[in-house]
Amino acid sequence: MPRHADPVRPGQLAATIATDLSSPQEAATTALFDCQSCGACCSYSAEWPRFSTEDDAQLDRIPQKYVSSNEAGMRCDGVRCSALSGEVGKHTACGIYELRPDVCRACMPGGDDCLMARRAHGLPIV
Repeated sequence: MPRHADPVRPGQLAATIATDLSSPQEAATTALFDCQSCGACCSYSAEWPRFSTEDDAQLDRIPQKYVSSNEAGMRCDGVRCSALSGEVGKHTACGIYELRPDVCRACMPGGDDCLMARRAHGLPIV
């Protein structure tokens, strides 16, 4: 099965979109959804970073220290994924970005899941 390809790395989506916007206000709004200055989705729910559509080869690449004891998803410290580093809402990074589960790949900056997590952390959504 082919590996998932991500055309845009975290932090680049907002910058890429912002260059195509006509007003500074539009660019500023888009910059809100820079994943590397957010991380809310990775610190929202211990149930969220679950494994669902990954094949065995994908799962085998994820370091065991980041996998939950029941192997159903990522290990979390409370609601925070153990692979997340940094401070939510300021500067964050995924320790396994290239290997992250499909559910993490599906959460798009500014999408419904993103906005739900940002609201839960009291981060701006507009």
